[in-house]
Amino acid sequence: MPQADSLSFQVLEGWEQLPAGWRHLDVVGVAVDSKDQVFIYTRDEPRVIVYSRDGRFIRSWGEGFFTARTHGITIGPDDSVYCVDEGAHVVYKFTPDGKLLSTIGVKGVASDTGYDGSSVGSIKRAGPPFNRPTNLAVAPNDELYVSDGYGNARVHRFSADGKLIQSWGEPGMGEGQFNLPHGIFVDSDGRVMVADRENDRIQIFTPDGKFIEQWDDVQRPTNIYIGPDGNVYVSELWWRVGQKSFKQGQITTNQPSRVSVFNRKGKLLHRFGGDDPCAAGNFCAAHDICVDSKGDVYVTEVTYTFAVRNGVVPEDCHTFQKFALKG
Repeated sequence: MPQADSLSFQVLEGWEQLPAGWRHLDVVGVAVDSKDQVFIYTRDEPRVIVYSRDGRFIRSWGEGFFTARTHGITIGPDDSVYCVDEGAHVVYKFTPDGKLLSTIGVKGVASDTGYDGSSVGSIKRAGPPFNRPTNLAVAPNDELYVSDGYGNARVHRFSADGKLIQSWGEPGMGEGQFNLPHGIFVDSDGRVMVADRENDRIQIFTPDGKFIEQWDDVQRPTNIYIGPDGNVYVSELWWRVGQKSFKQGQITTNQPSRVSVFNRKGKLLHRFGGDDPCAAGNFCAAHDICVDSKGDVYVTEVTYTFAVRNGVVPEDCHTFQKFALKG
């Protein structure tokens, strides 16, 4: 495994102090605020749960508000909380304690892309915002970028107050085309990094959507986060034998879910995860990732949606893990 430095992480089992009687079959998103408080976004009981850096429960909000298909959470530089509700086809902006500030998109209304609900392969054309959007990133100039993913093949760029500036992308495997733009992050230099999940790549664009390059040493990337060390952290989903990839074709060897760390030029620095999807420190279905100010890594998983409901793993398989930076 190529390694340019001494990056090493230790899983902290039992870190999350979930209130008694609570559960989350899927944790779709994670973000940290300016105080290193950890916000997770769940399904089953859709809500936002807030923890201290040492795992103590602080509060929750959003119960009864979100649809069952929550997806991505992002915290802006002013600690505003953006929640992507895939099932409602909207992005919400909240205060840190859950007061709704604004909404982008029309709740319950999907754009016309020809998508029939079966798979991303059914998308016939690119459409306006939104059809099952996935994640949001805040740029250094406070503009907002949204990956519009399950029912579309598009990236949308908005002003800070939610006015649409431009969109780019269409279904396909070429430069600037997408098969499930699932995660997004904007670097400090304005480069827009898109996790093009079902094309097994990360595409990188200028702020106005011009293609720069792509990174191919990833599998089903679900999201991207640049940590305080300047490195690029990527959560990657499991390819199971028998599944089919646009890039690889029929999957004939098990490719476990994992986390990869790259430098800003795309050189692999570190990678972790293993064959047993439910072992502590490994992953079943890594779905989102973020890094706090101390360099500790948080990874969420959609374990129920991806593997429990079809009997691949038991229901007690983990859905959220914290990794402490060693040394």
